[in-house]
Amino acid sequence: MPRLDDDHTGARIKEQRKLARLTQRQLADRIPYSYSLLNQVECGAKPATVDLMAAVAHALRIDVTVLTGQPYVTELQQDRLAALVRPIREALDLYDLGADDALDTGPPARLLAAADQLCADVRATHLRKAATQLPGLIAELTTAAWRTPSTELWQALASTYRTAHDVTVKLGYYDLSSVALDRLGWAAQRASDPCLDSLRQYMRALVYFREGDYGIGLRLISSGHSILGAVDVTRESIAVSGQLHLGASVIAARADDSHAVETHLAEAAGHARRIGDASDVHWLSFGPTNVALHRMSAAVEMRQYDDALAQAKKIKPKLPPTLATSRRSHFLIDQARSEMETGRTEAALASIVEARHAAPEQTRYHPGARETIKGLVHLSRRTPDSLGHMAAWIGL
Repeated sequence: MPRLDDDHTGARIKEQRKLARLTQRQLADRIPYSYSLLNQVECGAKPATVDLMAAVAHALRIDVTVLTGQPYVTELQQDRLAALVRPIREALDLYDLGADDALDTGPPARLLAAADQLCADVRATHLRKAATQLPGLIAELTTAAWRTPSTELWQALASTYRTAHDVTVKLGYYDLSSVALDRLGWAAQRASDPCLDSLRQYMRALVYFREGDYGIGLRLISSGHSILGAVDVTRESIAVSGQLHLGASVIAARADDSHAVETHLAEAAGHARRIGDASDVHWLSFGPTNVALHRMSAAVEMRQYDDALAQAKKIKPKLPPTLATSRRSHFLIDQARSEMETGRTEAALASIVEARHAAPEQTRYHPGARETIKGLVHLSRRTPDSLGHMAAWIGL
């Protein structure tokens, strides 16, 4: 059976707790988890769920990546993805230098189509392809927008910054993803596009969701709604507003506020009934299916695993073939976690394997997937070959 080394998540929690001069009991008193669970996580007997890591990071006032170990540099180097990050960082840094005289950008229509294709690549979880093309397109769009400013070019540049955020989050470079969000706001203002501004607040809220600061996350969601309140009601604004409510539902679930969860899900469902599937709006995947997926995610976040699995059983046969691969993979990871937590270890392994087949790059670098695989290793008296291969795949 694969064994945890001294650098597992629980060991990192223990190290940071000691640096903060706290006993296990003192840290347990600061988070909504028991002393017994914290003890088991620190010694490696249980996996650290993403919500527990967020709670510990918030209590200790550290970045959650200190506990997750992100970015997973060894695996990124093996996949030849690490070398793609620095060009993205440099492209994000050159936003205010104006047009590059040495750059021939070609027709705007080509740039707009390329920005849209990058969004599609990320939804399809083709992270290497997107990361490879991203720096060059940022440079071209930046030059084109400075040379001949137009709403469409600034919007496309904002969209490309959003793609930079998505790619760097999935690869575990959260510091760089925050820079990309700043650039998104900068371009959205030049485009005079309040929906993009509101979308940025939604994505900022998810940053604080990961870091365990749910109060700030909900304030950002509220700010996004305020921005939309000043514009005409359109299909686009309804979709963005609905996505804000979905973001608020999982943040409220982490905060264990079931009333707020139901309120936000009801609002999102109402928006979805008004406009139907709106997955084409800013590539948000918003619509009735995404509402159902977020309802299940909320149950997972509130540790209502039996309820989550009951929902998953109804949702899975109805998932449309057009659903973004990134969203399908996230669903499977949620399902696997719920199956593991309820003792359905074989089903959990099957779900993780399915997520890997659907979206290998996203699954390999997803903290929740990695912790679920580690948990399955510990729960298995005899590690099947498929689980051993999965454990080796994530570097265990």
